[in-house]
Amino acid sequence: MIDKILTCILFTITIYSCAEKETALPNIVLIMGDDIGYSDIGAYGGEIETPNINRLAEGGLRFTTFYNMAKCNPTRSTMLTGLYTGGAGAVHIANLTKAAGYQNIMSGKEHFDPWVPEYCKAENVFDHSFYFWATTEYFLPPSGEFERPFFLEGKEIKAEEIEHEQSPMYKTDFITDYALKWLDETFEKEDPFFLYLPYHAAHYPLQARPEDIEKYRGKYLKGWDVLRQERFERMKNLGVLPKGTQLSPPENNLNKSRGPLLADYTDYYAWDSLSAEKKDSLDLEMAVFAAIIDRMDQNIGRVLKKLEENGKLENTIIMYLNDNGSCPFYTNKVIDVAPGPANSYWSLRTNWAMLGNTPFRQHKQSGLEGGSHTPFIVHWPEKIAPNTITDQVGHVVDMAPTFLDLLKIAYPDSIQGHPTIPLHGSSLLPVFMGEQREEPEYFVSGMNKFRMFRSGEYKIVRMNGGPWELYDMTKDPSELVNLADTMPEKVKELAMHYESTPVGNPDGLP
Repeated sequence: MIDKILTCILFTITIYSCAEKETALPNIVLIMGDDIGYSDIGAYGGEIETPNINRLAEGGLRFTTFYNMAKCNPTRSTMLTGLYTGGAGAVHIANLTKAAGYQNIMSGKEHFDPWVPEYCKAENVFDHSFYFWATTEYFLPPSGEFERPFFLEGKEIKAEEIEHEQSPMYKTDFITDYALKWLDETFEKEDPFFLYLPYHAAHYPLQARPEDIEKYRGKYLKGWDVLRQERFERMKNLGVLPKGTQLSPPENNLNKSRGPLLADYTDYYAWDSLSAEKKDSLDLEMAVFAAIIDRMDQNIGRVLKKLEENGKLENTIIMYLNDNGSCPFYTNKVIDVAPGPANSYWSLRTNWAMLGNTPFRQHKQSGLEGGSHTPFIVHWPEKIAPNTITDQVGHVVDMAPTFLDLLKIAYPDSIQGHPTIPLHGSSLLPVFMGEQREEPEYFVSGMNKFRMFRSGEYKIVRMNGGPWELYDMTKDPSELVNLADTMPEKVKELAMHYESTPVGNPDGLP
């Protein structure tokens, strides 16, 4: 009789534990790279060593078509609020996780459009935050000439006050140091957590630890022409390209708004036309860029190890994406010191950025796919089938509605005394679960003079404020055939549709 009672109790406990496990809200980790091309990471065809990001991809889901807003600040503004544009009434996704009982942690870069309300800033929505605004160096420069402020729990601190485990201090490392410290505190509680890790890698300036640079020195001497073809072949084999994708031909940087416009940085030239000395210099430039991404991946590995050691990985959904395509604009400030150390300040040029954005055209800021197309990886053990790939289209604007689905809560009616602005995207959770979602009515990306608007299979995009171009994205994902002259009515239809959206008509005029 006692045995039967004990069996019954154990059975009841087991049923309760399984139900509790089934209904437990997942921890959420959102990781963002900065100015990294679609093909730069290994899971999307790159030769750069990213074993930890690859692990997430191989154990989870990869999107072949996912859009950001093609530049740092609009991508963050849209991703974190679920709005293409807004103002008072915008809701940060950390407001949503907080409402669901989560502990919120942010460590990394903060950069918003002016329309994002003050109450959405890090210190107002995260329980713990360490951040910097826009561009700062990776090392503390000896002269301090380019030093920018950092903020810890909302208070400005100097670079030398930053806690760090490894010297000399390096930004990607100490961003992670803070995150791991606060995760340890969170693990002592029962609450689920949301960790937002917007790394600055691999934004200029090109600065990296010597041991990381050394791993890549000489690997780029074969040049961007050969490497681009090699990446394209790997991407096809991995299955991470939209169906029908062709390798776009090399072209100059068409963006005329970012100067100075130096031919060495903006124009395409064949690798084989260069001297051995020039090739060696360019090999170093790309080796430093690769080292920056490598170091980011090492730090993602530290986060995975922390989650695994504390038994948190199984019930954690981890997402990785980039804020825009690779960045090819000349911003060099110190040219008498080669790329790499703290006292250098170099940026990547068009031909290396074109390699990063393989197989697409153009770069950061542009609504063409090279600027607006990002890898998107979602890892969720026992929920998402491993090593799966979807060709369903998604966008960073879909992140907030996805969070609502994950958290199982409703969108609030008001915030800070303002009625909330309805979200512009829709949940990606059906895609995560292997189902077909109803595709949103439209997607927007690119800066104003470089805007793109996609609805269904067609997309319009303009360059330098010029006329709309038209592409059939189901047949021509690389945007090689402009249909604007042969389908002017479709251009007009999409342009009118765009002008009826919050981005195309921000003042809401009839």
